[in-house]
Amino acid sequence: MNSEITLGLKENWKQFSLLVLINAFVGGMIGMERTIFPQFATSVFQVNSHTAILSFIIVFGVSKAIANYYTGKLANVYGRRKLLLIGWLLAIPIPFMFIYASNWTVVVMANVLLGVSQGLTWSSTVVMKIDLVGEKNRGLAMGLNEFAGYFAVGVVAFLTGHIANTYGITPYPFYLGIGISVVGFLCTLFWVKDTQSYVQKESEKNDFAVLDNIFIATTFKDKTLSTVTQAGLVNNLNDGMIWGLLPIVLLSLNYTNDSIGLIAAVYPTVWGIGQLFTGRMSDIYSKKKMLFWGMFIQGIAILILSFATNEKLLLLLSGLLGLGTALVYPTFLSTIAQVTSPQQRAESIGTFRLWRDLGYAIGAILSGITADLFGIEYAVLSIGILTILSSLIIQIRMPRL
Repeated sequence: MNSEITLGLKENWKQFSLLVLINAFVGGMIGMERTIFPQFATSVFQVNSHTAILSFIIVFGVSKAIANYYTGKLANVYGRRKLLLIGWLLAIPIPFMFIYASNWTVVVMANVLLGVSQGLTWSSTVVMKIDLVGEKNRGLAMGLNEFAGYFAVGVVAFLTGHIANTYGITPYPFYLGIGISVVGFLCTLFWVKDTQSYVQKESEKNDFAVLDNIFIATTFKDKTLSTVTQAGLVNNLNDGMIWGLLPIVLLSLNYTNDSIGLIAAVYPTVWGIGQLFTGRMSDIYSKKKMLFWGMFIQGIAILILSFATNEKLLLLLSGLLGLGTALVYPTFLSTIAQVTSPQQRAESIGTFRLWRDLGYAIGAILSGITADLFGIEYAVLSIGILTILSSLIIQIRMPRL
C-alpha cells in the first residue's frame, strides 16, 4: 500500500484543494462572530461589562485549546477524517443556538461548542495537509491552509456586519453559519480521505530523534518548539483582544456597523491573503527572522491603535496587524513540522495549538479586566507591549532556522 503513495503538493492536489476549501468553511464559522458579537451582547442581552462581553472569547479559547491538544493526541489513534467529521457535526447546532438563545449563558455555551468544533476541524485539516505534501512545500501548504481559513474569516466578518446593518443583529447574520456548517460536513463525509498512510510513508525515510515527552519539549524544553509556542500564545492573545475590544472601541467612536465590519475585516483578510506569499517564504527564507518581524510589526500596530481615531489610520493599522500575523502564522506550523518526527508531529502541533489558542482566553481576560479598571486604551497598550516582548524572546532564545 505505502509503495503506491507519493508525497507532494502536486501529486495530491485534488485532496489538498478539497481540504483548503473545507478550511475556508471552518474559518467562516469564526467570521460569523467577528464583527457583531459585542453589539449582540449589549443590544440583545444587555451585557455591559467588558469582561462579561469577552466571556464568549474566553470559553471559546479554552475549549478550542483543549480540543486542539486532544486532536493531536488522538489523530494517530482514530484517524484525522473521523475527528474532522465529529468537528463538523458539533458545528451544525451552533447558529441555531445563537438565533434562539434566551439568555447570554446559552450564547456562552454555544461558544464552548464552537471552540471544540474549531479545534477538531482546523487541527485536522492542518495535520492532513502536512501529511500530504511531505517535506518540500510545508510552508506553502500551511500558507494555503491559513489563507483559506482567515480570508474566509474576513469575508464572513464583513458580510455579517453588512447583514446586521441592513436587517438587524439577529437572526439573519447567523443564517450564514447554518449553510457553512452543513456544506462543510457533507464535503467531508463524501469526499475527504484519511491521510494516516502518508505519515507511515514519510516515517520510512526519516531519522528524527524521538522526543521523550512531547508536551514538555514543545512547551518548555526544546528552544525552537517552546519559543514558537510562546509566540503563538501571544499572537492569539492580541487577536483575542482585537476580536473583543476593537468593535467596542469603534462603537464608542460612533462608527456604523458597515464601517466596523470593514475595519474588522481588513485585518483577517490581509492576514489570509498574505499567507499565500509568506507560507512559501517560510520554505525559502529564515523562519526566525520572519517570526521576529511578524510579532514586532503586530506590536507596533497595536501600540498605535491605542491612540487612533481616524478611519484611514485604523484601516492602515488593521492591515499592518494582518501583515504581521501573516508573517508568523504559517511559519509557526512549518517550523514545528520541520523539527519533529512524522509520528510525533500531530501531537506536537496539538500542544502548540493548545497554548496558542489559550492565548484567546488569556487575552480576553487581561484586556477585559484592564479595560474595566483603567480603560480600553490601557488594555490595548498593554497587549501591544506584550507582543513586542514576545518578538524579543524570539530574537534572543530561538536558534537560527
